[in-house]
Amino acid sequence: MKLETMAAPYASDAARWAAVKARDGGADGLFWYAVKSTGVYCKPSCAARPALERNVTFHASRADAEAAGFRPCLRCKPDLPPLAERHGDAVERACRLIDASEAALDLDTLAQACGMSRFHFHRVFKAHTGITPKAYAAAGRAARLAQALAGATSVTDAIYAAGFGSSGRFYAGAPDRLGMLPSRYRAGGSGATIRFAIGQCTLGAILVAATEVGICAILMGDDAGQLARELQDRFPAAELVGADAGFEAAVATVVGFVEAPGIGFDLPLDVRGTVFQQRVWEALRQVPSGSTVSYAELAARIGLPSGARAVAGACAANPVAVAIPCHRVVRNDGALSGYRWGVERKRALLARESTPPPGSDHD
Repeated sequence: MKLETMAAPYASDAARWAAVKARDGGADGLFWYAVKSTGVYCKPSCAARPALERNVTFHASRADAEAAGFRPCLRCKPDLPPLAERHGDAVERACRLIDASEAALDLDTLAQACGMSRFHFHRVFKAHTGITPKAYAAAGRAARLAQALAGATSVTDAIYAAGFGSSGRFYAGAPDRLGMLPSRYRAGGSGATIRFAIGQCTLGAILVAATEVGICAILMGDDAGQLARELQDRFPAAELVGADAGFEAAVATVVGFVEAPGIGFDLPLDVRGTVFQQRVWEALRQVPSGSTVSYAELAARIGLPSGARAVAGACAANPVAVAIPCHRVVRNDGALSGYRWGVERKRALLARESTPPPGSDHD
């Protein structure tokens, strides 16, 4: 069957047959091929063993192939959306189930709801979100706990309201979730100690703060006093300890990373946010130095292709400049957009990442 219209480079049957033999994924959606001996039609990228060329016909659409009497291949499923899109929909469905459930859902339940085996579902979920289903659920419970602690009559009530099956299970991992004891968190950080220091780098003033767990704030600006006030507003009841000599090494590491982002950031973090914010921040940490990603692309990576606006909001809420590299997110046209610490700082950071550090193989 000859096609009357077909965009290059698949304008001829010879080119289409070459694409089929090469299992060319770039041809998917541009044409479909059918096999007369089996009665099925496939995408060009189908992994099935190629048929004989004399048994193959080409079709401009799925509807044409089905009108000719062919049925969809069970292997490549040409009648379904692309695999990445199906996986994204499945991950989004799983996230909604986790968010809506008061009790913890086991891996088998989530996998069954998404029509996958437990091992395949686990791989797909982590590939799309950057975290495991268990970590996603834990982040959700931690976010609910943060809200519940503020209004609960007791810490125990808040623990159960947030979805933890027992207080023992919660307390076993409480420092990792909160960065401070739950009773202190409920009191706005009262009794917790946060060390901080303010220094100077080529982008202006920089404040670095940390709990016992890890870095909880990296702020940049023109006014050192304003940065200190912002930290105080963020942790109003915590004990803020400044000018701690033992903290200087961490500050120097952060400043060094700002000056040369290509060296990598390996200090532990202690950041809190909603479940969605945590997903966005984790995906941001997977964007390599020297690369950029659009808000739409980042939304697609976490399985929410229509969530670009929400992704932008999560970037704006990032409390640790450069460590969670929201400066690597640009508009769809590649232009720089708003940045919490100023567009010029964003431009400077991207320029530094595009320049190989001294001593690299690119010198």
